[in-house]
Amino acid sequence: MSKHLEVPIRDESIRLGQLLKLAGVVQDGAMARMVIENGEVTVDGETVMRRGIQIRPGAVVSYAGESILVTGSPE
Repeated sequence: MSKHLEVPIRDESIRLGQLLKLAGVVQDGAMARMVIENGEVTVDGETVMRRGIQIRPGAVVSYAGESILVTGSPE
């Protein structure tokens, strides 16, 4: 199992599509929408098909073998 890619966010949450772009696992919003709608993305082990879902620090998002751990920004 690969180690998590930690992605800090500034706000209390981020939309799933934005997170995938921020983490660099998709090239753009169109690709994010496609992989989410195709059921290729999970959040905390559950398949999510809405790119607008809010992701909060502590959540683990998985796509294409990458595990992304969302962290809060250091104060």
